[in-house]
This record gives sequence, structure tokens and C-alpha cells, in this order.
Amino acid sequence: MILGIAMAALVPVTLIGMLVDDRVLVGAPIWTKPFKFAVSLGTYAVSLAWFLTFLNRGRRIGWWAGTAMAVALGVEMVAILVQVLRGKRSHFNIETQFDSALYSFMGQGIIVLWVAHAVIALLLLWTRFDNRALAWAIRLGLAISLLGLTLGTLMTQPQPGQTGKSGTVGAHSVGAPDGGEHLPVTGWSTEVGDLRVPHFVGIHALQAIPVLVALFGRRADARLAWVLSGSYFGLFALTTWQALRGQPVTDPDALTLLAFAALAALTVVAVRLAALPRSPQGV
Repeated sequence: MILGIAMAALVPVTLIGMLVDDRVLVGAPIWTKPFKFAVSLGTYAVSLAWFLTFLNRGRRIGWWAGTAMAVALGVEMVAILVQVLRGKRSHFNIETQFDSALYSFMGQGIIVLWVAHAVIALLLLWTRFDNRALAWAIRLGLAISLLGLTLGTLMTQPQPGQTGKSGTVGAHSVGAPDGGEHLPVTGWSTEVGDLRVPHFVGIHALQAIPVLVALFGRRADARLAWVLSGSYFGLFALTTWQALRGQPVTDPDALTLLAFAALAALTVVAVRLAALPRSPQGV
């Protein structure tokens, strides 16, 4: 919660930075990145803090995992701010020894985050909930979110044309260098595939799935939680597939549209079936 509050306090600071600082980095206002990270890390931290209140066993382990996660995310945010003040990229930057060391340090922090996230997910898997629909929404949301975190490793791989002399290693875009035409705020490429799209979809499953289940109110049960989680995983898989094919999120081809339409149709049918009342035993 301390991290969440700190990120909330940082949001207006980054907005002011966007207004008064006209510097541009990789084709976007330089303060856009810390703004996005402040919002994303803040919602992530508050969500995990809420999930940890459900623990009825392993509370001490959960506390340490949550603390490690908060420290790792806090350090990453500090690194991003340091690089913004220097006018440099934080991710993929190996231009100088300092840049390379900072990027490597951030990578180690993400490993800590991944492990802590997995520990919390396992603890909640063995936690008893009064509400089974909420229980599975949280558990499956955490699992898909872990896959979203893991997807980030694809961005760190050397891209065609990159060498140690280029000053960068890795990229968000698939099919062209970072920095081309993009959507406002998100920065997602409108020219080629962008791995940030499935990365975002995956990570925020831990908020999206509980919210989707909650929208069904009293009709929600474990079956519905599984159906909605399966559909959301399908969205994560399809956006990953689209990005890896070098296809921008704003310009899907016929095959991609067909896949999304099939997922939508299956979701509607599955939700209708899951929402049907259970037949009485013996009938």
C-alpha cells in the first residue's frame, strides 16, 4: 500500500513533467513512460495488497513476498526517473557502463518481482475463500498475470541489426525499430507489432478478471470465473500472436479478425452455459 500511495502521488508529478518538459525520447514525450509506469505499478501494488488480506495461512511468507515485490518495483521506478532526468532510455539501454549497469539492475529486480508474484499466487491457491467465484478469479488472474510478466523476456532479446555498438539491445516493436508512429499515451506502434500490447493485457489480468466476475453479481460462480479467465487468456494469446507476426494492434488482417470473432463467439456461448442454473441433484 505504501508503494501504491507513492505511485498515486507520482502521477501528478509526471503529468506536470509532460506539460512543462518538451523533450522527446523514442518519438514520445519523455515523461510519458514514468506516467504509465506510475499508474500501472500503483494499480498492481494495491491489487496485490488486497489479495494478501485473504491469506489465512502463510501470512508471514506473504508479507515478505509482498515487501520484496514493493521494493523491486520501487527500485525500477527510481531507475526510470533517473534516466528521464538524464534524458536517456531506461529499458534496453547499454550505451554506457552506467546505462548498462542500471538496465541490468532493473532486470534483476524483475526476477525478484516474478518470484514474489509466483509465491503469492501459490499461497492464494491454497487459501480458503468464502466466495469461490472470487477465489478463482484471483487465482487465475494471478496466473495469467505471471505469464504477462514472463512475456517481457521476449522484449529483451537482441533484434535484427542490433549490436553492442548500437547502444540498445531489445525492443518493444516487432518488425521495425522502436519510435515510429504510435497510439497516444500507450505508445503502442501503429506500424508494426508491439509486444507491449500482450504484456499489458497479461499483467492486468489480476484486475480485469475479478472485475469481470464481479459484474455478474450473485450469478457468478467458479464455473463462470473459469470461463471468463479462459476467454481472457485467449485474448492474451491472440494479442501475443498478432504482435509476434509484426502486425499492429490497430490494423489486424482478416485472419486475426476471424480469430478474435471466434473467441468472442465462444465466450458468449460459454458464458451463457456457465450462467445457467445447476440442475438439482438426482434430476
